[in-house]
Amino acid sequence: MNFGILIPITAIIATAWVIVAVLRYRQGEGAAKRAASLAEAEINARLAHENEGLRLMIKRQEERLAVLERIATDPATRTAHEIEQLR
Repeated sequence: MNFGILIPITAIIATAWVIVAVLRYRQGEGAAKRAASLAEAEINARLAHENEGLRLMIKRQEERLAVLERIATDPATRTAHEIEQLR
C-alpha cells in the first residue's frame, strides 16, 4: 500500500470536514439569532396588545371616577333628580 498518497488524501478529507463543521456551526448561530429576534418581536407584539388593553381599562376607570366625583360634589337634589330620570 502506498502511504505517500494516503496521507494527503486524509488531510484533504479532514480539512473539508472541518470547513463543513465550521459552516454548519455559523449557520446554526444565524438561525438562533433569527429565532431570538422573532421571539422578541412576538413578545413585543404581545406587550403592545396588553398595554393597549391596560390603557383602555385606565380610561374607563378615569371616566367612572369622574362620575363618582361629580356625584360626590353635586348637590343632593340634582343627583336625586338625575337618578330619577334614569329609572
